[in-house]
Amino acid sequence: MQDPKNRAGMNWKNQKFWPGPDYLSSSRKRLAPQLIFKGGILHTWKKRTAVALDAGFFATLPELKQVTPAKAEIAWLVYDLEFNAKTNLNILKKKQTVYTEFHASLEQITKSEAGDVKGFMAVLQEKLDEKLNGTPPDNQTIDQIL
Repeated sequence: MQDPKNRAGMNWKNQKFWPGPDYLSSSRKRLAPQLIFKGGILHTWKKRTAVALDAGFFATLPELKQVTPAKAEIAWLVYDLEFNAKTNLNILKKKQTVYTEFHASLEQITKSEAGDVKGFMAVLQEKLDEKLNGTPPDNQTIDQIL
């Protein structure tokens, strides 16, 4: 990068193509498999699990049914950064602890919501038409093939 001293404070967050967190990948591709594998082992051993995560990530998870700490099998430790103006530093702060049962949480996180099939088929048809330079196939639409 050119001129790092003068560009160190640049804020690119509102710029086109600025990467943001990929929470869908984080929950479905990382969190769920770890809960299934590692959490499953701990659950079998009747041990409790603690999961620490970012407040923004936790906010994207489906609503989890909460239980009392005594009944909990998972403690979700939700953290966020708070800027401290005096020290000019971000401080990691625990915002909340959410207590849940293992199976109920796992089911909620891994559950897929099926959308409208007509809307899905319309998107597929649109993509097929784009590949064919905007012209639909001679005799068939994707609906007719299926």
